[in-house]
Amino acid sequence: MGRFQELAFTPLVKQHQQEHGSRRQYERMTEHSPSGNTLGRDEQAFIALRDSFYMASVSETGWPYVQHRGGPKGFVRVIEPGLLGFADLRGNKQYISLGNFDHDARVALFFMDYPNQTRLKVLGRVEVHEHDSEAPALIESFRPADRSSVIERVILVHVEAFDWNCPQHITPRYTAEEIQQVIAPLSQRLAKLDAENAKLREELHARSKIERT
Repeated sequence: MGRFQELAFTPLVKQHQQEHGSRRQYERMTEHSPSGNTLGRDEQAFIALRDSFYMASVSETGWPYVQHRGGPKGFVRVIEPGLLGFADLRGNKQYISLGNFDHDARVALFFMDYPNQTRLKVLGRVEVHEHDSEAPALIESFRPADRSSVIERVILVHVEAFDWNCPQHITPRYTAEEIQQVIAPLSQRLAKLDAENAKLREELHARSKIERT
């Protein structure tokens, strides 16, 4: 069985799969699912291109909490095939996720590629570096080039399991950068047409001036 299914498909989950007719399908799928916690080349490349992700943790009261994290592409780093890391920047100072980590180090991460309707799910255990001896070097290594953001700590995630999701029901959405990439050829074509039109107008104006003389 794949490691993700081993952790996520509890007896109650399997019971519902059986009830709704998907249990046999998932039994077949788990034969080809990743069996360990080592991110492959596809997973590493996918994470390197993401500019955001969702992170779920569990509180002391048992309530789940989902947080959105964003940054430039590559702000989440694959340090090793089984280890992710990102800088925790100063925000609204609620520290809900941080408090949850003190209670339970387990997290679930969702990395989304909306244009291509692709989702990578990662289960892991968090390791927070803020006041320990490793923190200064880690914080410096994650510091952005413009140094405009305050890094309070570095969060490492030891991967326990991962899995890809089907594209069903993922609504395509595009960032401003992705839209610019799509319309770039059209913008270049319009600029070329504008230049050609301007040249034609100049030629017509010059011809008309000659004819009048």
